[in-house]
Amino acid sequence: MRMRWSMTIALAAVLAAAFLVSSVAAVDTGNGAISGKHYNLNLIGMEKNDKLPNDANSGARIFVNLVGKSRIFLTLGTTFNVIDADATDGRGEFMLPRPENVYDPETGAYLRPGAYQVFIRELGQPSDRKAYLKTCVEYTEDDVFYSYCGTGDDIVILERKKGQSLFDDVTRQLTTVVIDGVRYDIFDNEFADYLWEYDNNGLKHVQLRFYPLEQTEVS
Repeated sequence: MRMRWSMTIALAAVLAAAFLVSSVAAVDTGNGAISGKHYNLNLIGMEKNDKLPNDANSGARIFVNLVGKSRIFLTLGTTFNVIDADATDGRGEFMLPRPENVYDPETGAYLRPGAYQVFIRELGQPSDRKAYLKTCVEYTEDDVFYSYCGTGDDIVILERKKGQSLFDDVTRQLTTVVIDGVRYDIFDNEFADYLWEYDNNGLKHVQLRFYPLEQTEVS
């Protein structure tokens, strides 16, 4: 397998409605995230018998199972956008650009985000309910199906604890996956399907934020 070495690229034009512009110039916003233009993606936990909108609904949220696993397939694009808003039926879909993360040229170890940074936080009332989010890749080689998912500290553990809801930086966890001991960016051409697997145990609302690290104009 070929290791894809990252290059920093500028993101193409973004959807204006998808981004919010912060008026705070400081890097630290006080909630764990950074200030600046960003795209919000909300994961909304739903009961099995809840009535959901059409899959093609393009609002900045994806419905996931309140209890059980949901799969959100990742599609390569030049911006961030929901393609399939209902992951309770076995498949949701979200578009995002190549992350272009920076790796150590000698060891291949992940160093830092490249094109954008990803943050996550739990919202709603505090409880002991948890959810687990990890990046996976699936592909077939010589008629054999392979599936790899994040393990250990590559799994994002979500729990709405008491106090202020704070963001955590999960760029590495949600934009890379380790295969046979080698870490790859999502959308590496070696493999086929990249996805997030969300294993929910009762969390109703999780929010992700995607911050482009290049200076991209917003019209």
